[in-house]
Amino acid sequence: MIIEDEYPLSQSIAEYLGSGYICQQVYTYNDALERIKAYDYDCIILDIMLPGGSGLQLLKYLKEMQKTDGIIIISAKNSIEDRVSGLMTGADDYLVKPFHLSELSARLSAIMRRKSFNGQSAITVGDIWIDTEAQDVKVNGKSLLLTIKEYQLLLYFVVNRNRVLSKNNIAEHLWGDEMDFADNHDFIYTHIKNLRKKMMAVGGEDCIRSIYGVGYKMQVK
Repeated sequence: MIIEDEYPLSQSIAEYLGSGYICQQVYTYNDALERIKAYDYDCIILDIMLPGGSGLQLLKYLKEMQKTDGIIIISAKNSIEDRVSGLMTGADDYLVKPFHLSELSARLSAIMRRKSFNGQSAITVGDIWIDTEAQDVKVNGKSLLLTIKEYQLLLYFVVNRNRVLSKNNIAEHLWGDEMDFADNHDFIYTHIKNLRKKMMAVGGEDCIRSIYGVGYKMQVK
C-alpha cells in the first residue's frame, strides 16, 4: 500500500511497481487507518506528513497491533533525528525525497526477501525455482513463461506452501480493491488451471490441490 498525499508521486510509484506488485493507494491519514485496520500488506510505503495526521502515528498503531507489514518511510525530512525516530518506531527502511524509483524498488525487494525468503532472492520449493529479482521461474529445470497474474499467484502459493488459502484470500492478493468486480471466483479457477497446466507441461509436479468448499493448497515436501 502506498500512503502518500502527493498524487503525482503516488501515481509514479504505483505505475513503476505495478508490473511486479498489486499496489493500493490512499492519500489521507484517516483513509490509511481504515485500510490497515482491515487488511494486511506485504509492505507499506509511508509518508510522514499526511492530511489529518502523522504517518509515524500510523506506524505506532501497526506495531501496537503486532502487524508484520514491512514499512518503508518516504519523507522530505532528512535529519538524523527524523531517521532515527522512524527506524526506532519500527520502520524497516527510510528513504529521503526526492529519490529514484529504482532505489525504492530495490529496497522494497530487500524487505520482501527478508520477510518471505530469509533474505534470499532465489528460492527453491520442490521442483519449483524462482528468482524474485528477475521474476524468472523454472519448473523441473525448465523455464516457465507466465503472465504477471500467474507469477504473482505462484509466488503467493510458494510463500504460503502447505497452508490452505481461501478463494477470498487469493482474490484479495491478486486484485486488491478490484476483487469486488466479480460475483463469483471463476476467474481464480481459470488462473490456477492455467498455472497448473503450464507447470505440468514441463514435467512439474501437480502440487496445487483444490480443498473442497474452502480454497486451494500448495502441497510440497
